[in-house]
Amino acid sequence: MTGGHLVTVYTRAGCHLCAEAIATASALATEAGAGFTTVDVDADPEDQAEYGDLVPVIMVDGVLHGYYQVDTERLRAALAG
Repeated sequence: MTGGHLVTVYTRAGCHLCAEAIATASALATEAGAGFTTVDVDADPEDQAEYGDLVPVIMVDGVLHGYYQVDTERLRAALAG
């Protein structure tokens, strides 16, 4: 991980928007040299309460970046900084 950033996508099983967000966010993270991970929102009651209605939720370095879909240019800019 050379970019120093970490992209996390909160997701859940059977979520087609999550699959799209994972594909896009992981590609952008790879392009930027950033780390990438996913979190199953349903595995933790606190995560489910916080983000369950918003998945997919995209976080950059632990800070909410967006939800429902990846804004490609905005995420690319965040990872460049």
